[in-house]
Amino acid sequence: MAYYVYILANTTNVTIYTGMTNDLARRVYEHKNHMDPDSFTAKYNITKLVYFEAADTARAAIEREKQIKSWSRKKKNSLVETKNPAWQDLYTALF
Repeated sequence: MAYYVYILANTTNVTIYTGMTNDLARRVYEHKNHMDPDSFTAKYNITKLVYFEAADTARAAIEREKQIKSWSRKKKNSLVETKNPAWQDLYTALF
């Protein structure tokens, strides 16, 4: 089973969210449709998948998520821009 670390952004790329899941398409769908209306992503309309990477184990994904969350915003932006310089929504690429 694959696990994923991902970064979502709002439409203006001002606010971002980093998460981890074992089903990336399902989890991004949940964010896009505000399945938890009280969540941070729903509150700030963070729905655009701008970065993701796979990990072999849940532990590896959790550690990577923690690592990314500890970084400065500048470093997170650089990570996104290594794979997605235009900050496009990658959600449709999952299918």
